[in-house]
Amino acid sequence: MSLNTQHSEAIWHRINNKTKPLGSLGQLEALAHQLALIQSQSKPEAVERIDIKTPIAVVFAGDHGIAEEGVSIAPSAVTQQMVLNFLAGGAAINCFCRANDIALKVVDCGILCPVDQQREDFVIQRLGERTNNLANEAAMSMAQVNDGIAFGRRVVQQLTEQGSNLLMFGEMGIGNTSSAAAILAAISQRPVETCVGLGTGISQEQLEKKITLIAKGVERCVGKDVHTILSHVGGFEIVQMVGAFLECAETKTPVLVDGFIATAAAYAAYQINPDCRALMIFAHKSHEAGHQYLLQELDATPLLDLSLRLGEGTGAALAVPLIRAAAEFYNNMASFEEAGVEVE
Repeated sequence: MSLNTQHSEAIWHRINNKTKPLGSLGQLEALAHQLALIQSQSKPEAVERIDIKTPIAVVFAGDHGIAEEGVSIAPSAVTQQMVLNFLAGGAAINCFCRANDIALKVVDCGILCPVDQQREDFVIQRLGERTNNLANEAAMSMAQVNDGIAFGRRVVQQLTEQGSNLLMFGEMGIGNTSSAAAILAAISQRPVETCVGLGTGISQEQLEKKITLIAKGVERCVGKDVHTILSHVGGFEIVQMVGAFLECAETKTPVLVDGFIATAAAYAAYQINPDCRALMIFAHKSHEAGHQYLLQELDATPLLDLSLRLGEGTGAALAVPLIRAAAEFYNNMASFEEAGVEVE
C-alpha cells in the first residue's frame, strides 16, 4: 500500500511557517516532510513531532562466484575477515555508528567462510556458501531468491517489533559490484559497459574482463522478470536487502539507502513493489559509475556527495545527523506567530 498523502498539505504548512524564508532549508525541508508524512500514516491529523527511535544499520554479507575470475582487488576470504572486523568493532561502519549513536547488526547471507559466533548483533541466515559464477550460470536458484527475500523481510520485522523506526542497509561481499552492475544493466537495459565501474580499485585490464563476464550474465536476462534476473545475476546479500526494502514498505519504516550495491537492491525492490520508493531516503551519491544511473532510475536526490565508494552502509550512517536535524527543526523551530516575527 502506498503512503496516504491526506496530511501532506498540513505538513508543508507547518514547515513553511517556520521562521525562515520559504524553502531556505532546501533538501532538509523535503526530508522533514517525508518523515512526517510517514509518521502521520493512520493518524487523524499530521504529526507535530517526528520521533527517531533506535536507528539501526544492518550490514548484509554474502560472497560471489564471479570473484574467482579475479574481477576484484581481494579474494573472497576477505568477506569473512571483514565480518569479523565488524563484529570486533574495527570497521568504518562501526566508527560511524558509534559517532552517531546507531546500533549495528551483521547478517551472514552466505559467505564462503562461515563465522562461528553466536551473539545478538550477528544473524545467520545463509542461502549457501556463495553464489555461482554469474558469467557461466544462474547465480542462484529461484528457491534461493524467494528464501532470501523472506529472510530480508524477517530482519525488518524483528527490528521494527523491537522498536526501531529508522533503518539503513549496507553490504559486504567481494565481487558484489559485478552483481549490482548486472542488475542495473539487466533491468534498465542500459549498455553493460556504462553500468560497470572500477569497484574498489581494479586495473583497466580487470575492468575490461569484468565487463565481458557481466555481459554474459546479462544476456541471459533479456525479457525476464525481476525475480528471474536476481536468480541469474543477483547476490545472496542483495536478495536479502531486496526483501528488507520490501518489508519497509509494509511496516512504513523509513530506510536510508547506501551506495551502489544497496541502491541496486532498492531498484530491484522498486520494480517488484513501487510503493517501497516512498520509504527510501537516499543517503549519498557513490563514486561508483553505475550509481548515478540508479539514482536517475529511481528519481532520487541524495543527501550527501562525499566521493564515497566503500559500502558497508557508511554513507547511510553519515546521513543520520541530517535525519535528526530535519526532525529537530520540524519539532522545535518556532513559527512566525510563536516567535512574534512579522513578515509582510
